[in-house]
Amino acid sequence: MTEKLLFTGKTHIVGGREGYARSSDGTLDIKLPQPHPAAENLFGAAWSACYIGAIELAASQRKIALPAGPEVDAEITLHADNGSFFLRARLNVSLAGIERDVAEELIHAAHGICPYSKATRGNIDVETRLV
Repeated sequence: MTEKLLFTGKTHIVGGREGYARSSDGTLDIKLPQPHPAAENLFGAAWSACYIGAIELAASQRKIALPAGPEVDAEITLHADNGSFFLRARLNVSLAGIERDVAEELIHAAHGICPYSKATRGNIDVETRLV
């Protein structure tokens, strides 16, 4: 198997009261408030975008036409327990116009395709709900 680089994201982050995050291509330029809840929002947005692409790929592989674009509401929560920090995630997925059993198959398959799902597997609690 030959590995092929598809994309490299480059960001510059500055902390403190006037913290910010900027991508080298200019598509991301946001202020980072203290104590940085933006990190969970950014992670949720990035994961959701990737996950939607994975759902679309899973549908294409199965020759399933999606009547509407998939939608994901991500909830990334930060927890503390005795000085240790950890994340939990909930992905609420909407696949309008798709039978429930087919939709469940697609969202399950997407976790095997999406690099964010692969990276978090076994590392954080993830709940996926079809809404």
